[in-house]
Amino acid sequence: MNHSSTEVEAETIEPLRYLSKVEAAAIETELLRDYKFGQQQLIEIWGHACAIAITKAYPLSSMGRKQPTVLVICGPDQNGCIGLVCARHLRIFEYEPTIYYPKRSSHSLYQDFTVQCEKMDIPFLSYLPTEVQLINDAYNIVIDAILGLETDPASVKEPYSGILVTLKQVRIPIASVDVPSGWDVEEASQDGINPEVLISLTAPKKCATSFSGKHFLAGRFLPYDIQKKYELNLPEYPGTDCLIEL
Repeated sequence: MNHSSTEVEAETIEPLRYLSKVEAAAIETELLRDYKFGQQQLIEIWGHACAIAITKAYPLSSMGRKQPTVLVICGPDQNGCIGLVCARHLRIFEYEPTIYYPKRSSHSLYQDFTVQCEKMDIPFLSYLPTEVQLINDAYNIVIDAILGLETDPASVKEPYSGILVTLKQVRIPIASVDVPSGWDVEEASQDGINPEVLISLTAPKKCATSFSGKHFLAGRFLPYDIQKKYELNLPEYPGTDCLIEL
């Protein structure tokens, strides 16, 4: 069907939708319940996309150190599991990830993803150095896969509150998965960590409206009917890419 130039222009200027916590949870529930996506499938899609985003933001050729070292910090819930998948794919892409996963989940699916990383010979730290210079010296970037939609930033406890204190002091770049840890999903944080890169999953969250760093979106897999129902107005992804820089 042909569209007039006026109609096309109207379609292209629709603003990208930024989701509330409730909307993001509702979309994920529909994907699992109505569209029969599996949780493992979604985590794999998101983790792979996060790894691709890291390769675009920090290509191997740009690494300042001889070794392309990456520290991936994983929390106890789904964001942490996405971090595990991201680390595995980064290893395949010839980066050298190290994982800090202080509270391993008893969820069998999360345990499976952990074993996959172990079988790829990805090292796991037993503790996170509190001396920030050690982190700055050992790694090129930190991937923040700590706290996600499930977490109320006002109720963050140890070890994660201490990890956030450390991350606020590091000088190397931080890339956050979906929501920067310590931020409220609904609004940008003034005193949280300050990531250089944000990788939004499915659609960006409201807290990302004022984010000024490099921002990627991984939501190409979304069925069209969900995009339409929630008026997401997702951008046109280039070629066959699974993510886009906003």
